Amino acid sequence: MTVRLSHLFLRTLREAPADADVASHQLLIRAGYIRPAAAGIYSWLPLGLRVLRRIEHIVREEMDAIGAQEVHFPALLPKEPYQATGRWEEYGDNIFRVPDRKAELIEYTDAEGQTRQVRVPNYLLAPTHEEAFTQLVKDIAGSYKDLPLNLYQIQTKYRDEARPRAGLLRGREFIMKDSYSFCLTDEDQQAAYDAHRAAYLRIFERLGLPAVPVSAQSGAMGGSASEEFLHPSDVGEDTFVESPGGYRANVEAVTTAPPEPIPYDDAPAAEVHHTPGTDTIETLVAAANADHPREDRLWTAADTLKNVVVAATTPDGERKLAVIAVPGDRDVDLKRAEATIGEKIGVAGELQLEAATEEDLKANPGLVRGYIGPGLRLDEPQLGATGEVASVTGIPYLVDPRIVPGTRWITGANRADHHVFGLVAGRDFTWDDTIESVVVRDGDPAPDGSGPLVTRRGIEMGHIFMLGTRYAEALGLQVLDANGTLQTVTMGSYGFGITRALAALVEANHDDRGIIWPGNVAPADVHLVATGKGTEVYDYADRLAAELEAAGVSVIYDDRPKVSPGVKFGDAELLGVPSIVVVGRGLPEGRIELKDRRSGEVTDLDAGNAVGPIAERVASLR
Repeated sequence: MTVRLSHLFLRTLREAPADADVASHQLLIRAGYIRPAAAGIYSWLPLGLRVLRRIEHIVREEMDAIGAQEVHFPALLPKEPYQATGRWEEYGDNIFRVPDRKAELIEYTDAEGQTRQVRVPNYLLAPTHEEAFTQLVKDIAGSYKDLPLNLYQIQTKYRDEARPRAGLLRGREFIMKDSYSFCLTDEDQQAAYDAHRAAYLRIFERLGLPAVPVSAQSGAMGGSASEEFLHPSDVGEDTFVESPGGYRANVEAVTTAPPEPIPYDDAPAAEVHHTPGTDTIETLVAAANADHPREDRLWTAADTLKNVVVAATTPDGERKLAVIAVPGDRDVDLKRAEATIGEKIGVAGELQLEAATEEDLKANPGLVRGYIGPGLRLDEPQLGATGEVASVTGIPYLVDPRIVPGTRWITGANRADHHVFGLVAGRDFTWDDTIESVVVRDGDPAPDGSGPLVTRRGIEMGHIFMLGTRYAEALGLQVLDANGTLQTVTMGSYGFGITRALAALVEANHDDRGIIWPGNVAPADVHLVATGKGTEVYDYADRLAAELEAAGVSVIYDDRPKVSPGVKFGDAELLGVPSIVVVGRGLPEGRIELKDRRSGEVTDLDAGNAVGPIAERVASLR
């Protein structure tokens, strides 16, 4: 049925909202596809729903094509399954927890001394549905004959984003396709993973949305193999790398090939020197070259060992410190360190990592700002004439993989205005673990030897995981094998951001006048604009709209009689339907116009024979 603008629930805006910081956020609101309801939460208007449903249709077709079956779960779920898998606690503040009327009541005293009661949350708004899918399969599948099995849903998810931004790209409510595979053998699980990977590539091809599969960290999902699908975009929050030889990875998953250890039997003893006013790498290097010059070359930042104190907030609110040591010419990427530091310091779940505060340092007197060093072995070496160096104890000490036995460093002496020169890794200090934490930069070598890395920004569109048996073990998902023996099921998880895809399409397809939808996701095939004061223009446009719909061409028809041509053309370009048909001043001569929204090219059509050429163009864009 033709969509008539005279009746459509739509209001376009000439100016972008003040708080809209990326193109997709601005244009989707201006064009009347979405409206903000709260921070990171949006209402969907009729045209927005049309685009959303077309994206969902493509995703459903590709999921159905690999034999996945669609189900649908509630968004409101009980906490017990999430407690069983540990994610009730691991998610920390990132999920919405809610109590129902039967939830446990506890009493507390408020700041004014008044006794209050509050109910303990016993439900959550699901951020993902691993637990729900696992329980459903446990309830129904009992034999190896029921497997392998692929299930999926398209459903709204909720996450309590601390800083919602960029419209649909980082919201608190979003629509996602999540699917799960259930298998008994590694071969079946690999086949399910490969089928989903191929389906994702087809989805992106059909959407006309370039996406790069990259190696990734599994994070709170757990599991082994993990790949993200990133759409290259300057507004993306993820950074990934590529090499000329085809290596691709999210920076969080980039690994460093450590250098070979260096013999140090002939290395001179380390020495402590008085280095006043050298609490930065720059001032330290300058002082080292002025007061303690080398004979062979100048000291550089790469000769120094930078010790960065970080604070990890655990899901239950505990604050744990760690020291990360990196070469002085590198900086720590907190997001990259956050991906793996939990396992290094013995904390499960999602962590929030930040630089340590002044209060953190004051609570640990061994951490002297600007002069922090590793805990030293002081039983044998004599470290210069200024005395012993205090050892930092009780705080995990993690080092970059480039720091290997035999490497020699200038670093803090854990004493104000003092540094250690010639400190040998493995001889003078050790570490608790290594960690990939430095900012990956252009020119770094790819870990597989395939050439120098180039960094790019991207929007995460999908993420696929080999989950293994984590959720099945926690929730008791077992089936009988062919021998009648109970076997634990292995799982895979596959997420695809529906609303993110819509926003990414706008980021990739717009100009200064508005959106330019690809033909297979646009809210209609044709935007028909009638301009003029006579009834004959609208009578003809009415007939053309009906004939196009009969030919299978969907139409948005601007039939507003008292709206100026300028406003109608502006709205047509803003809404972004790929083909604009104009019925106006050329009609008395038997002409109408077909405009390509992307190129701006205008083609005159015979008004008496317009349906065929319009339908052909529409077919070429689908």
